[in-house]
Amino acid sequence: MSLKKKFWGNTRKPKGIFGIYMVNRMNRGRHAILSEWAFKDFDFDKVASALDIGCGGGANIARLLERCERVCGVDYSSVSVAKSAMLNSQAIRDRRCEVVEGNVAALPFEDGSFDLVTAFETIYFWPDITSCYRQVRRVLKDGGRFMIVNESDGTDPWYNSWEDVIGNMHTYTVEEIEADLKAAGFSSVSVTRNSGRFIKVIAVK
Repeated sequence: MSLKKKFWGNTRKPKGIFGIYMVNRMNRGRHAILSEWAFKDFDFDKVASALDIGCGGGANIARLLERCERVCGVDYSSVSVAKSAMLNSQAIRDRRCEVVEGNVAALPFEDGSFDLVTAFETIYFWPDITSCYRQVRRVLKDGGRFMIVNESDGTDPWYNSWEDVIGNMHTYTVEEIEADLKAAGFSSVSVTRNSGRFIKVIAVK
């Protein structure tokens, strides 16, 4: 494996020293801009509990804690779990937050646990995407919302070229996301775009 692939593969599952660098990087730059845009106009009025899947460096958990009573994070990278837990340690001590190691294909939470589930820059790496969406739907309360936020809408050739570098990555188009969410049983799907290719998809259970 080339050094380039070894390094950028940490966007999928951070590990080792490159992984530590990557989760720190995730909390800054374009990821921060993407999160601020996604949360800016979102209605948190009836959101008491939230889950962030693929929580990475934990910055989105921190943002959710500013708006929700209870927030959980899950990631299949032990490096990401450690960083997220460290960043949100006070909330964990206050029993408002939990960060666990787990896989989206078998989420370690009971049915109907959350008002909101978020997935930032992570569905690119989910296996059997419709099955994973069903897992998200399972842990949502009735009427709960699933927010997918991606930097790419799947139409940018440059962004799509990263599939060859990172491996096991797929950049979904809006049409693919909508179709897969509906196949997983979500009742409605809406899409918001910014002036570039950022997309925010909201699916309702």
